[in-house]
Amino acid sequence: MSILPTGSASAATAFDCTGLTCTDVSFTGGGGLILHGTVIGSTTPHAQTPGIVLVAGAGAGPRTEYQSEARAFAAAGITTLVYDKRTTDYSFAHRDISLLADDALAAVETLRRTAGVRADQVGLWGFSEGAWAAPLAASRSRSVAFLVTLGASGFSPLRSQTWSLATTLRHRGVTGSLAETIAGPTARLLGETGAFPEADFDPLPALRALRIPVLALWGQHDVRVPPAESAAVLRNTLTASPAVTIGFLRGGAHNGRSTSDGFDRLGAPPYAGAPRGAFVSGYFDTMTGWVQQIAAGNPPISSADAPPPETMVSVDPGRGCWTSARTQLTVLAALILGFAGYLLWSFTGHRFRATRTMSRLARPLACSGLMSVFATVLYVVSILAFDARTVGPIVAARSLTWLGLQLLALLTTALLAGTAIATVRAHAGPLLRHRIALGILLLIGCLWLAWATTWGLLSA
Repeated sequence: MSILPTGSASAATAFDCTGLTCTDVSFTGGGGLILHGTVIGSTTPHAQTPGIVLVAGAGAGPRTEYQSEARAFAAAGITTLVYDKRTTDYSFAHRDISLLADDALAAVETLRRTAGVRADQVGLWGFSEGAWAAPLAASRSRSVAFLVTLGASGFSPLRSQTWSLATTLRHRGVTGSLAETIAGPTARLLGETGAFPEADFDPLPALRALRIPVLALWGQHDVRVPPAESAAVLRNTLTASPAVTIGFLRGGAHNGRSTSDGFDRLGAPPYAGAPRGAFVSGYFDTMTGWVQQIAAGNPPISSADAPPPETMVSVDPGRGCWTSARTQLTVLAALILGFAGYLLWSFTGHRFRATRTMSRLARPLACSGLMSVFATVLYVVSILAFDARTVGPIVAARSLTWLGLQLLALLTTALLAGTAIATVRAHAGPLLRHRIALGILLLIGCLWLAWATTWGLLSA
């Protein structure tokens, strides 16, 4: 669920069809794009079988990435279509969940027309990002008979991502204002400027529109989306669904694999090239057994497992005017122009006159303020954009870089106070134009102080 898709698409040549039947198919997805997939079923003859389409999570999503789920469904007598996720109109800078939903619906129609598949019992399985696309697809068509999700978020992609980052930072021993800065002004800046694609996608309208049975699963140790909060959202939103089963996979990570805390993987790789970690016990049986009940016309009574505890609560990035992207961009522009303008004027002015104290403080103030603005924005944006891979070493429960930025902010604050005092005490030394320049610099410094407080540089 990070901004940065991982991996690259690969052909289905490595798809394991041992003991099962596989048929390669092509179909037209959203926007007329030709997509390629594999229909996999049991070798045991069945008159009519239910079907399920697998919708991939974030990233390139080649069909081989989900062959374990596909094989489990097929072995249980549920014909499965898994397809290579689109790479056209899907990239680091652009995602369209509505288009992904159109792809999923096209796959459903392809499977419904497959010989031996019950057209009235074809459902969707969606993982992570796919758990936003699959409900949206199901809400658009009466052809979808049921829905299974793994690692679904009840919140927007941006809010889910900032929660995941806060959880990751805490796991690494980071406390304090960094996570709040990322979840607040940084998130709004990226989301409202379009740098975070589909930042404000709202899953609730699609969930409210569902009139089909739903099985929603999360790993007990999911650290990519808030599992307890998301489960509560789905339970309270899927009020029109005839049967809703909320479940948590004991010892499971976001992707259903075994973990002790969500950050490690336990067990040997189930097949070559897979992310390390065995699938948690009961993962496949829970899904296949539930689908078999639905197909048999015997849906289970709605139920919800007790949610696991969450150490972090997800945070809405906010709606206030001061932290809006437009305001923050205006403030950033004013700070950069103000600090840089004073430096340029002080070094190029032919009649620059100042007291020794003022000249010692004003220029360093402009330099440190300018450095603080650039370095802070680049650092926190990189953490959100690259999934906390740029956090760096941890010292005293802070990242070393963030600690350095906070020290720079304290220095800037001290220089601002010193420059203000020196300006007030200087009675006759500076020229009028220099007094005006210093006045503007002090105003910019006060604006910087408000900005630094908002961005957590002066918080513990």
